[in-house]
Amino acid sequence: MTRFIAVTISLLATLAAPVAMAADDALPARARIGLVLSGGGARGLAHVGVLKVLEEQHVPVDVIAGTSMGAVIGGLYASGMSAAEVETLVHTLDWYSAFKDRPPREDLSFRRKQDDREYLVRFPLGVKAGKLRVPRGLIQGQKLTQILRRATIAVAGVDDFDRLPTPFRAVATDLETGERRVLAGGDLTEALRASMSAPGVFAPVELEGRLLVDGGLVENLPVDVARELGVDVVIAVDAGFQPVGRRELNSALAVSNQMVTIMMQRETVRQRSLLGSNDLLIEPALGTMQSTDFTVVDRTVKLGGDAARAQLTRLAALGVGEAEWQGYVAARAQRESALPEIRFVRVDERSERYRERIEAELAPIVGVTLDPGAMERRLSQLYGDDIFESLDYSIVREGAAEGIEVAARRKSWGPNYIRFALELQDDFEGSNSFNAGVRTQVTEVNPFGAEWQADLRVGESPRFFTEFYQPLGYASRWFVAPRLLVERRNFEIIRDDRRLATYRVSNNEAGLDIGREFGRWGELRFGLIRGQGSQRLLVGDPADPGLPPRDNFDRGELVSRFSVDRLDSVYFPRNGELFTLQWNGARESLGDGVDADRITADLMFARSRGRSTVLLWATGGIAVSGPENSVPDFYSLGGLFNLSGLPAGSLSGPHFGVARAIYFRRIGSGGEGFLNVPTYLGMSFELGNVWERRSDIDFESARANGAAFLAFDTFLGPIYLAAGLDEDGSRSFYLRLGRIR
Repeated sequence: MTRFIAVTISLLATLAAPVAMAADDALPARARIGLVLSGGGARGLAHVGVLKVLEEQHVPVDVIAGTSMGAVIGGLYASGMSAAEVETLVHTLDWYSAFKDRPPREDLSFRRKQDDREYLVRFPLGVKAGKLRVPRGLIQGQKLTQILRRATIAVAGVDDFDRLPTPFRAVATDLETGERRVLAGGDLTEALRASMSAPGVFAPVELEGRLLVDGGLVENLPVDVARELGVDVVIAVDAGFQPVGRRELNSALAVSNQMVTIMMQRETVRQRSLLGSNDLLIEPALGTMQSTDFTVVDRTVKLGGDAARAQLTRLAALGVGEAEWQGYVAARAQRESALPEIRFVRVDERSERYRERIEAELAPIVGVTLDPGAMERRLSQLYGDDIFESLDYSIVREGAAEGIEVAARRKSWGPNYIRFALELQDDFEGSNSFNAGVRTQVTEVNPFGAEWQADLRVGESPRFFTEFYQPLGYASRWFVAPRLLVERRNFEIIRDDRRLATYRVSNNEAGLDIGREFGRWGELRFGLIRGQGSQRLLVGDPADPGLPPRDNFDRGELVSRFSVDRLDSVYFPRNGELFTLQWNGARESLGDGVDADRITADLMFARSRGRSTVLLWATGGIAVSGPENSVPDFYSLGGLFNLSGLPAGSLSGPHFGVARAIYFRRIGSGGEGFLNVPTYLGMSFELGNVWERRSDIDFESARANGAAFLAFDTFLGPIYLAAGLDEDGSRSFYLRLGRIR
């Protein structure tokens, strides 16, 4: 019986073979062509070169099936874009920026900018149900989603991919079941994002109740999907990885990549076996190019074009005449390009908690024709409040009116977070300092967006600070902020370059601020401070009458502060301005021991050209009235960029000023500098001093200093390796992790 079954199957296969071959050979006069584009990350940009050659040869594409980057390129083309338009997009797009969720710093709320200045580690951990949480992907895809949204806005109203200028399918993977999902309708932008959501890198995309990730896991070259759409000829472009030889398997990462490649190749080999004699397989010669290498877009596109031209004879046979081609092009161009006038803004049912806030922020777009770029900027600013995992929109209809529906998803690892800060400094002469901090942040305390934060710092200068920040309405710029501060600091008393004493100052205070934010760039605060403290002599002669008193003190002050922050980066700014002006008015009527006024100011300008940046930065403080020997009100200088030739904190007094001119240049080839970390080489010139009396302040007594440095902008914060020189010949050397204050 077994032999009989085997012989029967063999006979049927023999009879079927000529029929299949005949079907391959017998093409209609105008073959229906399906284009299949594989995944491959940056390697997938080779698909653009293939599209260019297809257009040059007047080869009409009737359907497109794509996976991952192949879905992105294919989806853009299916939306009606020409090959030239797709090429322009991939050339002009800042890919490394597109794969970062954080909006440009100019779009961050002013409050979030202060987080940047105070807490260096850029990866906050979530706290939920008493457990630490991390995001479901390193990249949430906010920027990339908005880029794709803008590029496909002309077909935003199409929810059936068969109605696109070119019918289209995207392949994704169901993260829960591991099954293939062929996306044939819905929101095109969401389909493209789902298809390219590499697990662990991009957060999964939720569509129709399912978590979807990169389709390359199950089908990187979806030939069968195109077949199911009834095509006569398949043009398959495989830009995926091929297994490498033993010599290239020289690291854990290389071995892991090889493992993934082998797993994906099994299905790719099966899909290739579905290709017949009339089908074409195009394999760009991409070698070992990495899927993350977006620095060679020109070369990648060219390699795709070269691979297509290698089969020019067969492609030319699929081409149509000029008249038919122009008709095909015209039909594809008939997309819904007119942008609607927005009559309303609403949120989807899962975003109801943010309805008032979103409607208030987007109210200016109602009654105006949709501007995708402006809409993207508004969403970017909302996203800059740092409470959303994703924030997207779609065009919807209510009767004859068209409007915007916003989908806001709060961070799945929030709404409570922990951030860290670390400061280390060593002068290579046995002196070092250390501070470590942690910030606990509770967001969305109430519908108005109130926040509570608590900071704890340990080390050389221990500090505890807590503040409750309460906006006074939906999208209100006004706020109130009660706060509490406990801190300890050391101050050196230096005279004639000789240390006379070291004081330990303790300060405990409570305050209440009321203020207003100005857009995303500034803030004005008025506050009242009440507190107590002490100044204790650690080192020095207690009998020295020239030293400040050692006693307890009361604090009662009025405070006002105006701040502007337009810097594009807090550590290595290339452009923008920073300005802070603060007045502290101590009053006996408020419980202080004396009447006194102090003013401090900080001003920075950053300007760049090419890889070079110049910073002009000045900081100063003065005791306008009141005693000039109050140690708690002293300022200190010394350390990198604060008179770099002198040890940190080696000068202190009631009045100070320092002006700096800093030049730095980004070095290293490629997109990210040395070892994929932005790296800078620079120098500074500094002029300043600390004065005991107002009458002593003049330029003649200012000390000239300078520094040369190598710096790295790391995940943990900026790292400096520097050498400083004082005008008297003193030298200081620094290895520092942490922002220069």
